[in-house]
Amino acid sequence: MNVEIAKKICALRDEDLKLRDELIEQGRLSEGYDPEMEDLHNKNAEILDEIINDIGYPTVAKVGKEACEAAWLVIQHSISQPSFMRKCKNLLELAVKENLADKKSLAYLTDRIAVLSGEPQKYGTQFDWDESGKLVPNLYDDLNDVNLRRSAIGLNTLEKQTALINQRVKEEHQLPPDNLAKRNASMIEWKIKVGWL
Repeated sequence: MNVEIAKKICALRDEDLKLRDELIEQGRLSEGYDPEMEDLHNKNAEILDEIINDIGYPTVAKVGKEACEAAWLVIQHSISQPSFMRKCKNLLELAVKENLADKKSLAYLTDRIAVLSGEPQKYGTQFDWDESGKLVPNLYDDLNDVNLRRSAIGLNTLEKQTALINQRVKEEHQLPPDNLAKRNASMIEWKIKVGWL
């Protein structure tokens, strides 16, 4: 295991989560993709991409469990980088096939890419605000199929996950966007600009 690289990856995660907490406190998390957060996510993706070019996908064997999970978080948050996310998904798929990475991480990344691309998700891991001010799963194909896929990789039902997500949002004092239609329109513009649509 490469301890120095592991520390570097964990530092990226820590910086990301620190900024997220600050944005929640300031009420800036739900109003769209905050420019400060986007800048940090892009910087982190660039650093992680260099690491991946050197060592391949950062599996548990290469960087340890904590750094492997931290790398996944950085990838999951690098939403302005479609090529990087797709590259990482392909590498993660290989790692999962070789039992070197977690199937749940692959499910979350697969769904994130699908949602950003305007396609239905397979596992129901991605949520967004609805008109009633609740977080609901983004578009998915069939509830029964989603729950079967979730169960196969050790996730709870989508119904239970939806309740947990909304409980966490309440505990974190997150608020829905002031103007959901405006936020959604700006997100579509952003997806086109960065190359998802």
